[in-house]
Amino acid sequence: MKLCMFEVSKAVHLGLVEGAEFVDLTSLDPKIFADLHSLHSHARRRGSTITKVIRGVSRDARRLRFDKSRLRIPVVPAELWGAGITYLRSRVARETETKTKGIYDYVYSSARPELFLKDTGLRCVGPGDAICVRSDSSWSVPEPELAVVLDANGKVIGYTIANDVSARDIEGESPLFLPQAKIYRGSSSIGPVITTADEIGDPHTLEIEMRIIRSGKTVFNGRVNTSRMKRRVQELVDFLRKDNVLKDFTVLMTGTAIVPPDDFTLSGGEEVEIAIDKIGLLRNPVRKLR
Repeated sequence: MKLCMFEVSKAVHLGLVEGAEFVDLTSLDPKIFADLHSLHSHARRRGSTITKVIRGVSRDARRLRFDKSRLRIPVVPAELWGAGITYLRSRVARETETKTKGIYDYVYSSARPELFLKDTGLRCVGPGDAICVRSDSSWSVPEPELAVVLDANGKVIGYTIANDVSARDIEGESPLFLPQAKIYRGSSSIGPVITTADEIGDPHTLEIEMRIIRSGKTVFNGRVNTSRMKRRVQELVDFLRKDNVLKDFTVLMTGTAIVPPDDFTLSGGEEVEIAIDKIGLLRNPVRKLR
């Protein structure tokens, strides 16, 4: 199942994407199907799952023609976490940019992964909304990533697409500047949908593609398959859960292997498109903060 939030008649509804249509779940019951939080709480009270609840009622819901412009962020993450150096390409890129040599080579081969808090949901945007470039950065890039959506017990609810926008020059100056390179207004996006875990199956068989468009022309295009991840998704989830407190709809980004060349930077005015198998296409315009 592909779950989404979409706008209809100036109201935001919970929906199911089926082909070229929205199945309007909110039209069935505005309280139970107000959003994913409400649906998840209802399923838990009944000792059921989101998927089972929807299958029991979706045939009775109204259907609307699909319009990408109406998609909203599928859920505001309780927290958004990032994982670093999970692909060889990321290790090479970050080792190249940093003035502190050797630390990323170490992390790539260490037993413990790099995990960092990216956001508490305040700075994350959805499909069609602007991602941002820091006003004091001269070298910033998008980072396309498969993201895992978790419940409070660390169980995988589903998967979505994430864009972990990063200021490479700030992080490269010192690893201690990582929070400033990663955490600022409009520094991440997720969407367009959350695909349930049963539909994704093996998360290590998915093709990821990113295009960056400037003035109507593609200035960068890259591809990778999640089979090239050094870390397994469950390994990252297990480390995130260890001695930690999670809330429902915590989102964990699993790292990137698509890195634009070192002479490329987002400057504002571009559009970033990220596609992942079985999930869809996340598209965001870029804005430079001032």
